Amino acid sequence: MTDLAIISDHVLAMDGSGRDHAPGAVLVENGMISAVGPAAIADDVVARRRIDAPGCIALPGMVNAHTHVAMTLFRGLGDDEPDRLRRFIWPLEAKAVDGDAVHDGALLGCLEMALGGVTCFADMYFFSDRVAEAADAVSLRAVVGQAVMGDAAPDADGVESALDRFRSLRQGWGGHPLVTPALAPHAPDTLSTEALMAVRDLSELEDAPVLIHLCETDSELAVIRERSGMTPVGYLDSLGLLGPRLVGAHGIHVSDADIALLAESGAGVAHNMVANIKAAKGVAPVPAMLAAGVRVGLGTDGPMSGNTLDVIGQLGYVAKLHKLTTGDRTAMPARTVVEMATLGGARALGMEDRIGSLEVGKRADIVLVDATGAHMTPLYDPYAALVYAATPADVRTVVVDGRVIVEDRRALTVDADAIKATVSSRRESILAALPG
Repeated sequence: MTDLAIISDHVLAMDGSGRDHAPGAVLVENGMISAVGPAAIADDVVARRRIDAPGCIALPGMVNAHTHVAMTLFRGLGDDEPDRLRRFIWPLEAKAVDGDAVHDGALLGCLEMALGGVTCFADMYFFSDRVAEAADAVSLRAVVGQAVMGDAAPDADGVESALDRFRSLRQGWGGHPLVTPALAPHAPDTLSTEALMAVRDLSELEDAPVLIHLCETDSELAVIRERSGMTPVGYLDSLGLLGPRLVGAHGIHVSDADIALLAESGAGVAHNMVANIKAAKGVAPVPAMLAAGVRVGLGTDGPMSGNTLDVIGQLGYVAKLHKLTTGDRTAMPARTVVEMATLGGARALGMEDRIGSLEVGKRADIVLVDATGAHMTPLYDPYAALVYAATPADVRTVVVDGRVIVEDRRALTVDADAIKATVSSRRESILAALPG
């Protein structure tokens, strides 16, 4: 007897072997993958639940390696505005963000991600305990970062207060099967050296991940150069922050020396292609990072930056823009992009021992993508179809930790209509809080 048997036309294991199964099957027991292989492995298996998915592609759950999910509240505001962060976003957050708002926005974000095939995400925001509650309600795997700002924030009056909030998050959610508490210092240039060192010390004490914006803007580089004479990557390395616990979001403005440091340290990088090109910030040199052995995953950034939270929507941009910037149509092949969306994201977050591929002993985070739509027919190469043709609406079934949370494109763990209505009801108060 096994708990769950999934049989589909294609199983993309992403286990590094290059082997796929067409048709294939995945067996799940106690939330863990117990077998992966040709469809015949399920023939004589008695399963409590069996999902037959003809016309579907089964792959590991996708990982959103950097976002701010509660900012669904502000989706569509501030687009095309200059200096959005200081002139628009921070003043709006100061007036409109509290714990309940974060919970409501995070619920909507988690719903969107689940419906789009994201099974794990890394988040940086305020009131992190409410983000954890939302992830738990939807049943998503989450690295939940407590924001640490240089100045007063909606949930803390300074650095020490924010660190105390992390300690509370750790006490309440440490050991949870799906939620990993993390520290989320905003950026090297918006925090003092002393604040960054305090984050480092607490991260070492608690063995906690550190999520930070890194090498995102020219102004960041200028501030850190003036402060230390180094690049932001070199600066964090000098402070002892660069290492396997750290995930740097963006990594746009990095030198060859920075890339070598990132690879040597084991730090992760979250590549947020869509948000970065929308903001005209640039394109991170990800092909060079991958060649150097940097742990790179894909992220959406917040829904006020990239507007959507699904990783599928990033795939085509990642492949096409890197071909354009390198002048090489063979750059960033589809299989590499799918790997970045799955195992790459797990590696960036230091979770590749648990998720990111369909392998015996890993947690059963599995997505079924329906490839029978007109835009994906005929199907020759499932990787190319996922990268260049698939949309979030093609996600049919989502399994997290062995639990089916989306079935036939419908969320099973939460009331989707109620969540959307709740967030929509906040619209007028958010409009009233807009900076003049």
